[in-house]
Amino acid sequence: MPLLKALWALAGAAICCFLIFVIHSQFLKEGQLAAGTCEIVTLDRDSSQPRRTIARQTARCACKKGQIAGTTRARPACVDARIIKTKQWCEMLPCLEGEGCDLLINKSGWTCTQPGGRIKTTTVS
Repeated sequence: MPLLKALWALAGAAICCFLIFVIHSQFLKEGQLAAGTCEIVTLDRDSSQPRRTIARQTARCACKKGQIAGTTRARPACVDARIIKTKQWCEMLPCLEGEGCDLLINKSGWTCTQPGGRIKTTTVS
């Protein structure tokens, strides 16, 4: 008897999970992003210059109200729109863990300095 109740409970849980999945997939049609998430659309690298790699990345974001596409921990992310408007790029934590962030003098971007002294510069266009 307890085994039968457990099987019924398990079957009911499986049906509930399936229904939640179906309902969720109806709201998020293919190609749509969940609110507050981003995905990388294109990533181009140019290593034609010695000791320098130029990378251009295009991301697609579905940000919530008051947010805008930005960068957190070297990945596209939705960040507070105030950060972008005031060009205080380091507030969105764009560098990886352990790297130091500094604003460029003209606030056109930021640099991430690794402990070994290697510098990655990011400009916003």
